[in-house]
Amino acid sequence: MARQRAQQKTADRTPANEYTARDIQVLEGLEAVRRRPGMYIGSTDQRGLHHLFYEIVDNAIDEAMAGFCDHVWITIQKDGRVLVRDNGRGIPIDKHPRTGKSALETVMTYLHAGGKFGGQVYKVSGGLHGVGASVVNALAEEMWVEVHREGKIYCQEYQRGKATTPVREVKQSRYPYENGKAAAGRSGTIVSFLPDHTIFSALDYDFQTLAQHFREAAYLTKGIWVQLIDERDDREINFYFEGGVASFVRHLNQDRDVLHPRPIYIERQVNGTAVEAAIQYNDGFSEAMYSFANCINTIDGGSHLTGFRSALTRVLNDYARKQKLLKDDDPNLTGEDVREGLVAVISVKLPEPQFEGQTKTRLGNPEVKGQVESAVGEELGIHLEEHPSEARHIIDKCIMTARAREAARKARDLVVRKGLLDGTNLPGKLADCSDRNPENCELYIVEGPSAGGSAKGGRDRRFQAILPLRGKILNVEKARLEKMLSHEELRVLITAMGAGFGEQMDLGKLRYHRIIIMTDADVDGAHIRTLLLTFFYRYYRELIESGYLYIGLPPLYRVQSGKEHAWLYSDQELESFQKRKDGKGVTVQRYKGLGEMNPEQLWETTMDPERRTLLRVDIESAMEADRIFSTLMGEEVEPRKKFIQAHASQVRNLDV
Repeated sequence: MARQRAQQKTADRTPANEYTARDIQVLEGLEAVRRRPGMYIGSTDQRGLHHLFYEIVDNAIDEAMAGFCDHVWITIQKDGRVLVRDNGRGIPIDKHPRTGKSALETVMTYLHAGGKFGGQVYKVSGGLHGVGASVVNALAEEMWVEVHREGKIYCQEYQRGKATTPVREVKQSRYPYENGKAAAGRSGTIVSFLPDHTIFSALDYDFQTLAQHFREAAYLTKGIWVQLIDERDDREINFYFEGGVASFVRHLNQDRDVLHPRPIYIERQVNGTAVEAAIQYNDGFSEAMYSFANCINTIDGGSHLTGFRSALTRVLNDYARKQKLLKDDDPNLTGEDVREGLVAVISVKLPEPQFEGQTKTRLGNPEVKGQVESAVGEELGIHLEEHPSEARHIIDKCIMTARAREAARKARDLVVRKGLLDGTNLPGKLADCSDRNPENCELYIVEGPSAGGSAKGGRDRRFQAILPLRGKILNVEKARLEKMLSHEELRVLITAMGAGFGEQMDLGKLRYHRIIIMTDADVDGAHIRTLLLTFFYRYYRELIESGYLYIGLPPLYRVQSGKEHAWLYSDQELESFQKRKDGKGVTVQRYKGLGEMNPEQLWETTMDPERRTLLRVDIESAMEADRIFSTLMGEEVEPRKKFIQAHASQVRNLDV
């Protein structure tokens, strides 16, 4: 035994087990960005690809916030390159005292280098980390930057984060502002980059997602003109708004019946922080509140949103008490009461924002809470006093909401007391799976007993559960909470998921990490799918954001040619198949309902993890999603009619 221990000690000292200074890697320049791009842009999928746009355009927006830029031109070129031009001051090109290189090369090739530290060049900016342009450069196969300053043009080129040319003066611009030369007094920066194909599997830019982001930037920076051109399919859109966030709120409420014609607009400076907000109520049941800090969408809120909510609740309660709209024995309105039907945008601009992480999803400055609460409280109080009719409409809605909330609480307490929502008493129609690890389990929500029978027969009982729903569920966009809780099919769904509901919801108790909506490939199926998506968006949005919601894609056709058969999922696939076979001897069977398939066919096409197609439901732009749901599922008929008319040409072979 002693000999064995000695041998083991000797083995432990062999080079393979040594841990010395030679094992410590030092990543120089931008190597760290290329090694771990997700740390800097969130991911390397489409969302990360879009983030490259935002980093470069945000630099131009910072110039606009500083008062030196009023135009940004963005172009997606046919070969996948991105071109961003602005008419700001242009990046400096003189030598940097610390790096010994030009300021341009320093900004483009060094992390944490920029003009946004210290508050001298930019008193307000979004990119305080100083990594934006250099990160884009690191993740680009090729990049070049032109700087127009004092009637001259300077250029430098890069490959994967490294400069391949010195900064040099050129006579001709590749993408001139006008007449091919730098006009007298013209200044600005032009950036062109091609994302690295070894990091991004596909240059799959989504025009609508990008347009929504740049629309927000234009709303939040009054007086800037933003142009987006997509040369791949010859599309162009321009944004310019003088009204700022008030115009933003009008846009969000454009298809809703509002309680007061103009948004309540608030603008005030408090201790160096610019506070801007717009508030407008509609007659709906959902709230839509969006917060920004230095034009960055803080999707997780922060101190500015907390201050806004506190001011809103306090001021409306004070006004209701003062005007005797709330009686002495009435309880105060809650935050939930005053936010139903509210559309609001809160934007702050401050010198030293403290964001959580490079993706900047939450503002952490504690002093901003009091600054926003003070500004919103005073301005909103003045507006209510000066507009008593509007104030009365708002307070009446809040009081009505409070009464409905109390009714909903009683309904919720009743179903909770009976154990109808906690997943302990599973509904009889649920065909559950045997595995109890949620990460392995999936729940198929299917349309009707016929499809449910096929799905139950074709599933893998170990990890696939089936829940058939009867008919079309309630449209929760038009119903209050208590009505939703009394709807049998939705109660069954909530119980089957097991995560609870409302304030008691806990995704840690969710019984399935893949919840799959599987409906027929016809108009009724599409309607049921939309109703379910509306339900999940309004009441289980966290579930969507966690990536647990999917849409199962059943085939449209089964084609037979001799002994060969295939399942096709679109009209385009059918056309291609028929062309390959010259249309000879091809038998086509159109499937409108899942119940038309036997269990083996349903497994083969839609349930087998090796062969099925699942679409994960994502919320790339919550604001646009909220507006679309209200348009398609809300009370107002005219906006829905206009939407259908506008998009009718995109629908092929509609089955009615």
